[in-house]
Amino acid sequence: MKLSRRAIRMQRHHDRRKPFTGFNMVALMDIFTILVFFLLVNSGEVQVLPTTKSLKLPESVATKRPEETLVIMVTDQDILIRGKRIVSVAAIIDSPSLVIEPLKAELDYLSKRSRGKRESSTRRAITIMGDKEIPFKLLKKVMVTCTRANYTTISLAVLKKTRQGD
Repeated sequence: MKLSRRAIRMQRHHDRRKPFTGFNMVALMDIFTILVFFLLVNSGEVQVLPTTKSLKLPESVATKRPEETLVIMVTDQDILIRGKRIVSVAAIIDSPSLVIEPLKAELDYLSKRSRGKRESSTRRAITIMGDKEIPFKLLKKVMVTCTRANYTTISLAVLKKTRQGD
């Protein structure tokens, strides 16, 4: 059935008054794109060091963020690299030698393996996560062993604490 002129005019008039129910998909896509880039950029900043329940790190007011390096864990019982037990502390604590031979052998092995993946750098870095109760004599032996294995950039892992009086 054909509509009259009046009915057509009224229908046009009512169509103009109806609100637009759609939404702008382009603006929504822009927002989600920005959100995805923001999350990708910020997700890479998290640095998590491996820990064990028996390891309590000392506290420091250091502000430098840790870099991704090889990590040596020194607990009161064992020395570990990547979760693998290398040597017990009791076996080396009273040794007169400053170099821990099993640790040096493992560090040499890991440096040879990493050389195949990337070019050998003259300054290899390592992070020592030592329990805050370990004796300095043991820490010194670990550090000397690292330098003898050509790991010249040695970092000590600590827990960040807030400064008092700031």
